[in-house]
Amino acid sequence: MSSNASTSESGRGVAFTVAAFICWGLFPLYWKPLHDVPALQILCHRIVWSALFVAAVLTVRNHWGWLPAAVREPRKLGIFALSSLLLSLNWLIYIWAVNAGHVVEGSLGYFINPLFNVLLGRLFLSERLSGLQNAALLLAAAGVAWITYSAGALPWIALSLAVTFGLYGLLRKKAPLASLEGLALETFLMTPLAAVALVWFEWQGQGAFGHGSAAQTSLLIGAGVVTAVPLLLFAAGARRLKLATVGVIQYIGPSIQLALGVLLFGEAFDSGRAIGFGLIWAALLLYSVAGLLQMWQGRRAVAA
Repeated sequence: MSSNASTSESGRGVAFTVAAFICWGLFPLYWKPLHDVPALQILCHRIVWSALFVAAVLTVRNHWGWLPAAVREPRKLGIFALSSLLLSLNWLIYIWAVNAGHVVEGSLGYFINPLFNVLLGRLFLSERLSGLQNAALLLAAAGVAWITYSAGALPWIALSLAVTFGLYGLLRKKAPLASLEGLALETFLMTPLAAVALVWFEWQGQGAFGHGSAAQTSLLIGAGVVTAVPLLLFAAGARRLKLATVGVIQYIGPSIQLALGVLLFGEAFDSGRAIGFGLIWAALLLYSVAGLLQMWQGRRAVAA
C-alpha cells in the first residue's frame, strides 16, 4: 500500500472511530426522553429492534453464511449466551443510571473500563504488566477509594458498568466474531426473552410501546439503529488504526457523558469527585503512555 493510500485509510479510520465514540458519548441525550419508560422495557426494545436492524443489514449484504457454523459450535454458542447476558446487564445498568440522574457516575465506569481490562488480562490471559501499568491500576484504585470515602458509598454504578463490559470483552476474546456478526448473534440469543417480556408487559397493561407519544414510540424503535450504527462505525475505524490510537480516542465517549452530566443535567461534581476523577485520569494517562511505549519498543524490535 502506498504512503498516500495508507494515510487516507488512517484518516478514514480516525473519522469512523471518533464518530463512534461521539455517538456513544451522546447516548444520554437519547435515553433521557424515555425516562418515563422503565429501564427494563427500554432494554427489551433495544434488544428486539437491534436484532431486526442487524437482520436487515445482513439481508441487504447477503451475509448470513457465518450463522450456521456459529450455531453448530456449542462452546462458541455458550460463550455468546454468557456475553449477551453481560451486555444486556451493562445496557440495563446504563439506561437506568442515565434516567435516574447518574450520568456522571456512568461516565466514570467507562473511564475505569480500560484499566479494568488490563487487570482482567493479567488475571485471566496471563498478560504481563509493565511498571507503568501497575502504577496506573494503583492510581485508579486510589481514585475509586477516594470517591467511596468522600461520598460515603461505593460507586457501584461505575464499577458495575466497568466489570460487566470488561467481562463481556474477555468473553468475546474467547469466541471472536466480527462486530456485526457478534452483535447479531448476541441480540438473536436474547430476542426471545426480550419479546416474551414485552408481551408480558403489554398483557399486564404496563407496555409503553404505542401508548405514549409518537416521539416516545419512535425512540423505542430507533434504539436498534443507535445501538448498531456506532458499533459498525467502530468496526470500520478500528481495523484501519493501531490499537494505541483507538485507546486514546476511546476517552471521547465518557468525556462527553461527563460534560453532559455536569453542564446539561446539573449533576453534582464536588471536590471529592473531582479528586477521584483526577486520580483516575492520571491513571489513564499512565496507561496511555505505557501503550505508546510498548508500541515504540515493538517497532524498534522489528527494525532491529
